[in-house]
Amino acid sequence: MIEVHRLTKRFGTATVVDGLSFTVRPGRVTGFLGPNGAGKSTTLRMILGLDRPTSGRALIGGRPYRELTAPLRTVGALLDARAVHGGRSAYHHLAGLAAAGGIPRRRVAEVLRLTGLGPQTAARRAKGFSLGMSQRLGLAAALLGDPEVLILDEPVNGLDTDGIRLVRELLRERAARGGTVFLSSHLMSEMELTADHLVVLGNGRLLADAPLAEVIARNSRTVTLVRAPEAERLREVLAAAGGRVSAGDGGWLVEGLDAPTVGELAAAHGLTVHELTPRPSSLEEVYTAMAQPVAGQRAGAAS
Repeated sequence: MIEVHRLTKRFGTATVVDGLSFTVRPGRVTGFLGPNGAGKSTTLRMILGLDRPTSGRALIGGRPYRELTAPLRTVGALLDARAVHGGRSAYHHLAGLAAAGGIPRRRVAEVLRLTGLGPQTAARRAKGFSLGMSQRLGLAAALLGDPEVLILDEPVNGLDTDGIRLVRELLRERAARGGTVFLSSHLMSEMELTADHLVVLGNGRLLADAPLAEVIARNSRTVTLVRAPEAERLREVLAAAGGRVSAGDGGWLVEGLDAPTVGELAAAHGLTVHELTPRPSSLEEVYTAMAQPVAGQRAGAAS
């Protein structure tokens, strides 16, 4: 488990993280969202003991990172996939980490297999790796100690479809086994498929800490897609009833009127409907709506 208590970080006069509190619990994948400059990376660095907080504390398994007796066996982290000695092969990079952490050498072959890095790739020097291969190597390093906690920052950047699916399945399997998984990403579609719970930041402050479905439901604007032969007449009827109607997906996208109301209005005016589909907002749409006020505050402060 990861516990963050009133965590604050200032750089000079700028407050990057402001009184942040949340808990990342085991048994689920927790997504960590926020626009650029929201304080996500700084928060992750403080959790991992790489930056000292101005005030507050961050605990992993009830202890600060610096007090962990076996850090590689407790927490695996991927913050920068390129932070590898380029002259070492993938295998020897992992072997060095294993030796330093008191981890059996056989575990190296296991994590290489888990992350899809075959023997030929593992024998290559890391400086020749693509971003996708570097991400796989970084994930292998995070998994090396079979830790209870995983902290990953943008782990699917540069991966192809198979790689993204592999990471998703690995993370969900770890959570299902009772592990704690904390995942930061800008890929909303993938986050929607992977995360069970969300922690959302804006300007260093907590905007949301709730299950994924709840965050979407609270902030969703339901749109109804309707298709009809007499499209223009239907648009006039819906607009007259107070609906906000726009073209999209081969029909009308209607806000302000739910699907039953749209259907009843069409029937009352003798209009045939070929499709009537409620479309709740995606995580990307919800996140964009949540982030807009934060972006506006930053712009106002800058001016």
